[in-house]
Amino acid sequence: MIDFEKVDLKDRERHGGPYDRGAADSYYGRSIHPHWWPAGTGHGSAIPLKEGEEGYDEYMQGFQDNANSGNYKDWG
Repeated sequence: MIDFEKVDLKDRERHGGPYDRGAADSYYGRSIHPHWWPAGTGHGSAIPLKEGEEGYDEYMQGFQDNANSGNYKDWG
């Protein structure tokens, strides 16, 4: 069981964290869908994030940072 009190949602290196998921959504050309994966991407369940909740701004920053870099998946 994940202890949410001990999870640092501002850890930008955390696989499955809000920043990581925002950057990945942008990279793969997906729409904005704020969420994170406490146990790591694809493990357990994704947790949606609402505006004002902890982690929301990190998701949005990851999405925007990737968009600003122009780093997108080449589907060709």
